[in-house]
Amino acid sequence: MKQEWIQVGRIVNAHATRGEVRVQPVRQSPQFLTRCKTFYLDGKPVVPTANHVHKNLVLMKFPGVDDMNAALALKEKPLYIRREDVTLPPGEYFDEELLGMEVRDADSGALLGTLTAVDSYPASKVYTVRGEQVYLIPAVPEVFIRSVDVTGNRMEVHVLEGMASDEN
Repeated sequence: MKQEWIQVGRIVNAHATRGEVRVQPVRQSPQFLTRCKTFYLDGKPVVPTANHVHKNLVLMKFPGVDDMNAALALKEKPLYIRREDVTLPPGEYFDEELLGMEVRDADSGALLGTLTAVDSYPASKVYTVRGEQVYLIPAVPEVFIRSVDVTGNRMEVHVLEGMASDEN
């Protein structure tokens, strides 16, 4: 389902004494966050005056946040972007857009269930689909993921024997 707002990070702490904050990315790479221009904090748009990757975090400087106390006041706050402000490459989606999607077998058209979770592993993401059975489907386009229609809230997948939870 197409989302209006996507959470891309969480402010985890202040950094140094000049008002920078440490942002932990949520399901995106730190580099992705540095390419975003406008974020939404407490529902208000904010454009960082500086940002850069530091280890697995992004250090950001927001206007009006000029000292450690102001930065600490933002601790634990989520950071959002508007979905319409971001263009992803073809075939890529935010995890939030896929949750709740109807999943069908591409070969038979049978309803497998609803996509309920997206887990990241080193090789690929894995989609959990719950229906009469639970399926764990690797998020590999063309191999297991045949089509994704975000607007229609539907995904078609290729299922192999053993992907359902009760199969041996």
